[in-house]
Amino acid sequence: MKDTANKLEEISTPTRREFCAGCGKAAALLALAASAACGDSQTGPSGNTQSLASVSSTVSGRTVTVPIGAGSALASTGAMAITQTSIGSFLLARTSASSLTVLTAVCTHEQSTINLSDGGSNFVCPNHGSTFTTSGAVVKGPANRSLQQFPATISGDNATFTA
Repeated sequence: MKDTANKLEEISTPTRREFCAGCGKAAALLALAASAACGDSQTGPSGNTQSLASVSSTVSGRTVTVPIGAGSALASTGAMAITQTSIGSFLLARTSASSLTVLTAVCTHEQSTINLSDGGSNFVCPNHGSTFTTSGAVVKGPANRSLQQFPATISGDNATFTA
């Protein structure tokens, strides 16, 4: 018992100043690691991203109808938008006068909602900068799986798809 007490006395306890300095160093290292993982230009979205236009839609069962006529953000070829419904969020790309591509807006990396474009040709996840073509293929990771695509039909001033 005496030996144990003597050994406990030999353990040095850091001073308050030493303890605080150690905590400060640990916090700085954690901040550096977090910025390297999420916020630098290699993994985060680039500075030329822009928010997607939000378009209204209606849902009946699993069928979503989106207005694409004059006055809609999707009226012209090359337009991109997002619609948020009761059954999920979807990315929309008007690829021609007679076609619309519909993709899930959920990033395959960490399930963040994709709501940016890189200026009109790709969709960009705001979380870590994963970039996808308008057909859903991965252009830049960290995502490594394509976005789910839903076939859409255009009739008059509306597009419909089933999710």
